[in-house]
Amino acid sequence: MALDFLAGCVGGAAGVLVGHPFDTVKVRLQVQNVEKPLYRGTFHCFQSIIKQESAFGLYKGIGSPMMGLTFINALVFGVQGNTLRALGKDTPLNQFLAGSAAGAIQCVICCPMELAKTRMQLQGTGEYKLKTKNYKNSLDCLIKIYQKEGLRGINRGMVSTFIRETPSFGFYFLTYDCMTRYLGCEAEDSYVIPKLLFSGGMSGIVSWLSTYPMDVIKSRLQADGVGGVTQYNGILDCVRKSYHEEGWRVFTRGLTSTLLRAFPVNAATFATVTVFLMYMKSEENLPECEPGPVIHQPSSL
Repeated sequence: MALDFLAGCVGGAAGVLVGHPFDTVKVRLQVQNVEKPLYRGTFHCFQSIIKQESAFGLYKGIGSPMMGLTFINALVFGVQGNTLRALGKDTPLNQFLAGSAAGAIQCVICCPMELAKTRMQLQGTGEYKLKTKNYKNSLDCLIKIYQKEGLRGINRGMVSTFIRETPSFGFYFLTYDCMTRYLGCEAEDSYVIPKLLFSGGMSGIVSWLSTYPMDVIKSRLQADGVGGVTQYNGILDCVRKSYHEEGWRVFTRGLTSTLLRAFPVNAATFATVTVFLMYMKSEENLPECEPGPVIHQPSSL
């Protein structure tokens, strides 16, 4: 378990580095003003951020998911593995239930982490050099939110995060289990790594599609109050106002960048995990690498 945990941390870090620019674009698209939109779409958003804020603008807020990565992976692996053992049988249904349990519990860390990430990603939108810098880094962001709003402010968006993460992780583990069974991922198979990469990538896509509208609501709630203006009184109020002002398409805003991000993030994660496990097990003279554990993509997926 210690080796799997360490591999998950290394693989998860690789996934964050690959996927964070896509996540920044997703958040910008989700929360922009529909009456005065800054971006016309995913690729225009990419171009605008690089042009106006440099390539480093795409990595705003990366400190938060990096900081929370170790704790999230620890919770996900520990809870999912123990729940699956407690359920007794390794069946698709039990994979879904174990994954859902892992997703629910890791919200305790995931929610504050994503709150800081979102606030950092929105800071200095459209500015090459920040004129006003409210937060120095992700930790400073959380400290200032706590000083101003207390624990309730730190946990802003917790319910929407819980609603998103619980079924999302269930579908993620379920899809991965079904894909690896269907593709026949065996340790002695010379194509086991490509199969694991494909299974992980598709799992990420399915998990995002299953709960994406709630992710839009979560981002809007966590971004609410930036600039001193509060628009929403809760999840239902956010859903009602968003739909009334922008129609049903608002719940798919940023989906393209999310799906573009989902596959390579999981591919990078699984490739890193597999190579790491192969190297460590060869050093210890253990058997050939077995299919690695399912890895959580930070925020998330």
